[in-house]
Amino acid sequence: MKKDRIEEVAILLDKRGKLTLEQLCANFPDVSEMTLRRDLLKLEKDNRIIRIRGGAMSVKEVKKVSGEEYTKKTVIHTDEKREIAQKASELIEEGCCFFLDGGTTALYFAKEMPDIPCTVFTNGIAVAMELAQKKNLKITLLGGELLKENLSTASPVGMDYFRRYNFNFAMISASAFTVEKGFSCSSQIEADLLKAVREKAEAVYMLLDSSKIGKVNPYTFAYIEDLDVLITDDVFPDSIKQEFKKKNIVVM
Repeated sequence: MKKDRIEEVAILLDKRGKLTLEQLCANFPDVSEMTLRRDLLKLEKDNRIIRIRGGAMSVKEVKKVSGEEYTKKTVIHTDEKREIAQKASELIEEGCCFFLDGGTTALYFAKEMPDIPCTVFTNGIAVAMELAQKKNLKITLLGGELLKENLSTASPVGMDYFRRYNFNFAMISASAFTVEKGFSCSSQIEADLLKAVREKAEAVYMLLDSSKIGKVNPYTFAYIEDLDVLITDDVFPDSIKQEFKKKNIVVM
């Protein structure tokens, strides 16, 4: 029965952590690939798995390294985060060097990122673990105080660290955004780190899904004019996109 098969898919993913669609087809030889794709859609809707490029991973796998709070954010607005991640992954070129933050949108990007030779600096623990599965990346994980909400690190030492290195661009995200208050987060030390990162980077790419619009957190770390590229989802309001375009910010 369909319900039993979907449960079997979920149990297998919980056991293995992550599977490609090819591996799922091998485990269910009598089920079509299209049917298995629909099963994954249903399981993602039920917040049991996260679809990734070419397959899926269990939410329990995310919980192993991230805890309940981070996991909850990982499994909401999944379509928007995946769309943004896929757009952002197209910008990665061989040999580039960049900073990637520790947000859940960055985690989706880490899953979609092509496995090509490049250097990534990150303060995200779950992000670093995801990137570590790729063979060709050189990864530097920033130390400092653990911010449990985002499973990331930040510290004055980390900010000093960036003064010794150069990177082509910073790919960052925000917990909240309004045109007036800019991009904000809930931690002063994280805001200070992101300010240092964007000031050091040759270019700043913002990963922002439409659910963040109209929200304000205590600490602003950037305004529209501080960006070079906004990468967002297709339901992001055109009226707000125009605010970025007025200041010559590329909107993807």
